[in-house]
Amino acid sequence: MTVKVLITGSSGLIGTALIESLSANGHEAVRLLRKDVAEGSPSWDPEKGVIDLADVEGITAVVHLAGDNIAKGRWTDRKKARIVNSRVRGTRLLSEFFAASAHKPFVIVSASAIGFYGDRGEELVDETSEPGNGFLADVSKQWEGATAALVDAGVRVVNARFGIVLSPAGGALKKMLLPFRMGLGGVIGSGRQYMSWVSIDDMVEMIQYVIANESMQGPVNFVSPNAVSNREFTKTLGRALHRPTIFPMPAFAAQLAFGEMANELLLAGVRVAPKKLTDSGYKFRHSVLGDAFEHLLQRTDGISTS
Repeated sequence: MTVKVLITGSSGLIGTALIESLSANGHEAVRLLRKDVAEGSPSWDPEKGVIDLADVEGITAVVHLAGDNIAKGRWTDRKKARIVNSRVRGTRLLSEFFAASAHKPFVIVSASAIGFYGDRGEELVDETSEPGNGFLADVSKQWEGATAALVDAGVRVVNARFGIVLSPAGGALKKMLLPFRMGLGGVIGSGRQYMSWVSIDDMVEMIQYVIANESMQGPVNFVSPNAVSNREFTKTLGRALHRPTIFPMPAFAAQLAFGEMANELLLAGVRVAPKKLTDSGYKFRHSVLGDAFEHLLQRTDGISTS
C-alpha cells in the first residue's frame, strides 16, 4: 500500500532519513514547513496557530517530529519554555486541525521521548509503566496529552517515545565521534546509568511499521531491546573505533559544563523495553549495540535507510 505522509520537523536527523526511506519504498513524503521558509509549500505557524494545507490532498498519515533541540544550549528558563512550547503548542495545533478536518489521516505518529519515565536506575520499564519525575518527564506528559483532540475524534495516534537515536549524520553519536577518535572518550559520572538507544535504520523502519500496523496505538517505545549502561556504551564505541576510553567525565564536571541538562540527559538513565514492538512481531535490524556501531560507522557522512 502506497502512503502519503505529511512530516513536520522534516529537516532534522529523523525527518531527513525518513523522507529518504519513504521515497525508496515508493511512498510520498510531504514536508510541512514553517511559514517563513515554506515558499509555496504546505506551511504552518505554531506560534500563531495557523496551518495551510490548501493544496494538499489525500494525506494518509502524519509524522510529527518538530520540537526545539533539547541538547542545544544550557537550560535557562527561556530555553526550557521553548522546549515545552515548541512541542505542546505544535502538537495541539495539529491535533485540533485534523480533529476538525473533514478528511482525517488514518494515523498520526507524534514524537515523544523516553524521558517520560524519568531517572529509573536499573528498573526495566515498558509502555505500561508510570511516568517519572523531572523536567523531561513533565514535558513528555504534556506533549502526549496534546494529542487528546485526535484521540477524541477517533484518529489512531501513536505516541512515539524515542530513545537515543544513533546515526553518524547527527545527534549524540556524531557529537561523540571526534573526541572518541582522538582517544578522549570516557564514562560519564558513575557510568551505571542506562542508555536506551535505537539505530537510525530501525527508527525509520519503526515509524513506517506503526503506520502500517493498525494494532499500534498509544505510547510505543522506539528503542532497541538491549539497553546498555553508559560504561558499556563507552567501551563498545571505543572498541568499534579502536581507541582507548580512559578520560571520564565526573558528575561535577558534567554539571559545571551543562548545568541542569547534565542531570537529566547525561547522568540520569532509564532502561526501556520496546514491549509493544516486540510483542507485535517487529524484527529489529540492530538489537546489539556492537553490531549497530559496526554498521553505522561504515560511513560518517550519512547512512543508508533503504
